[in-house]
Parts: sequence; structure tokens; C-alpha cells
Amino acid sequence: MAKIVCVLYPDPVTGYPSHYARDGVPRIEGYPGGQSVPSPHSIDFTPGHLLGCVSGELGLRTYLEGLGHTLVVTSDKDGAGSTFARELVDADVVISQPFWPAYLTADRIASAPNLKLAVTAGIGSDHVDLQAAIDAGITVAEVTYSNSISVSEHVVMMILSLVRNYIPSHDWVTKGGWNIADCVARSYDLEGMTVGTVAAGRIGLAVLRRLKPFDVNLHYTDKHRLDESVETELGLVFHESASSLVEVCDVVTINAPLHPETEGLFDDRLISKMKRGAYLVNTARGKICDRDAVVRALESGQLAGYAGDVWFPQPAPPDHPWREMPHEGMTPHISGTSLSAQARYAAGTREILECFFEDRPMRDEYLIVNGGRLAGTGAHSYTPGDATSGSQGTMSF
Repeated sequence: MAKIVCVLYPDPVTGYPSHYARDGVPRIEGYPGGQSVPSPHSIDFTPGHLLGCVSGELGLRTYLEGLGHTLVVTSDKDGAGSTFARELVDADVVISQPFWPAYLTADRIASAPNLKLAVTAGIGSDHVDLQAAIDAGITVAEVTYSNSISVSEHVVMMILSLVRNYIPSHDWVTKGGWNIADCVARSYDLEGMTVGTVAAGRIGLAVLRRLKPFDVNLHYTDKHRLDESVETELGLVFHESASSLVEVCDVVTINAPLHPETEGLFDDRLISKMKRGAYLVNTARGKICDRDAVVRALESGQLAGYAGDVWFPQPAPPDHPWREMPHEGMTPHISGTSLSAQARYAAGTREILECFFEDRPMRDEYLIVNGGRLAGTGAHSYTPGDATSGSQGTMSF
């Protein structure tokens, strides 16, 4: 029998919910482009319930224990003495989420000789040292597309919040004020602006589609150029590089995976090429941006605003400068873990486990590493290497 270690974020401070704001979530039959939603044999949870925290357990306990497996669920993930580190040494499967990542560094992989499968409940497997996984013959899989639309909606919300100066305006109201001049002194219309995305995969393309009705000029860069029909449909302008893109954009949104080619991409040099007063939105990965370069750009006015829900490491330490920098619209990493998204990535995690335990092939789009090489989505989106360095500095709260 197998041992599965599942690392999830902590329960709400008020306790696991006894009721919810809505009675359920809409059923989604498929994704744009024709990919079907996760299709496990069955599920043991209620869609719309909180599944991504410790008590939610991704709805997996009944299924796994019914097969005789051992399931360990914890939020204690950081440091040599953490529950995750202790339980990892004889684990066969590790499940983690991008929002509260269990960083699988090369050292941790070396400490887990039984480890055969690392599952990302969601999308984005950069918290795994992919090169070390390749070398160790570990399969890495994620629930591709499960929360892509969730993230794209969050991106549009953040763009509008920055450009329209929503958060400071809301703060004036909660403080009892009616400070219209203070609110609108940094408020603009998005209409007519030039918006560009760094990467136009599932999330980036969904962002472009959602922005089209705002009558903006849309630009993109990606190592895989979109079909001409899509460019014509959306009126897209393609750029060979991020450097070319940022020079013409009023708003830049980052929707690329983190790997050695994108790590630290938005540094002082690249940000200096952006229009003065541009906005930068990052719901991809915090490590794609140089932490201190972003702060400097906001303080100097080179950037008019920065919003995102991704940090490095995660959870971000209390003294992380993005918590207090000016003109920010930061949230914890929540864009892809709405209750709607959780129902899909929990079902997808169950589907991946069913394939693993029944020795059936996993969907190609779920695979990141398989058979000692990048595979499936991993071969399309990543480059070999390690983006986990520095994660040893994480803290638990």
C-alpha cells in the first residue's frame, strides 16, 4: 500500500465552514479549445465546498483509505522539523498546491527514495525541482486548465483595480471619507490603452479574450506564436520578445510559467524599458519579477502600480517589502483557488491518482515530467532546471 502526503493551506481562522454563501457552483462541461474537465470515476466531495484547506483534504480520504492507502494531510511544510519533511522520507506520492507550495528541492527529493509521483493540485509545478525529478525518475503531474479561467478573471479584476485606483478609493470610504479628488487623482480609463501579455497560453489567451470588449489595443509575446486566425479575431500584435512588448504597453500582465528562462525576467533593466507610469500585473509566479526592482520602480514612479497574488517564497514573510510598497494591489495567492476552481482541481487530482494506482496512462496535458524527461504540457511550457532555490527561507505562520 502507498503513503500519500498532501500539503494544503490552513483552515479559516474561524474554523472550517458549516455553510457557504452560495448553494453550489455552475457545472462546467469543458474548457475552451475542446479539453474536457477532469473525469474521475467518482468524487467524494460537494462542489462549492472548501476543499483546498487541511480539513477539506481535496475530498480524497474516503477514496484513498478505501483502497488501503495511508493519507497524511498537513499545512506544516517548511523547515527540517516540519510535518512534511518528517513524512516525506517514506512517501510514495506528494500532493501540493501552488498557493501553499511544498517545495520539493533536490535535497528533499534525495531524502525520499520511495517517491514516485508529485501532483500539483492546480497548475504550475515550479515548486518541484524539475531537473531533480527528471534525474530521479519521478513523475510530475498537474491539473492543467483546471483554474486557468479563474486566474484570467483575477487578472482582469486587478488591471481594473489598478487603473481605476479602486483600492485607495475604497479605503477612503471605510475611513468615513468622501475624498473624490484624492481618489481620482490616480484614476484613468482602461479604454484606449495598450495591454500586453507575456505568454499567451491558456491563461494569457483567456485574459486577451476577456479584455477585447474593453476597446483596448492588445499585444502579446510567447515562444509559441498563436494561429493567424486568433491574431486576426482579437486584433493582436505579436512581439518576438518581452523587451519589445513592454516598450509600447500601458499595462503588462505576466502569464508565463516559472522556469530558468523566466526567473528574474522583470528586473531593473526590463522595467526601465516600460513606459513611465505603466502598470504591471503578475498572477504567474513571484520569482519572475525581481522583488526589489519592483519596489524601486513604484517608489520612483516608473511603475504607476503593481498588482499580483504571487510571491516568493510562499507564504511571504511578514517583512516582505511588497506588503508595504506604494501603489500596490497585492493579495495572497488566491487567483486559482476559488471554490469553483477547487472542485475542478480536486477532481483532477483524483483522476491522476486513479490513473497512477490503476497503472493507466495519465492525460498528456497533465504530465510535466514522465519517464525521465519533460513530457506533455511540461515539454511545451518548461525548460529543464530548478526554480526552487531560495525556498529554504520560508516560514510557517
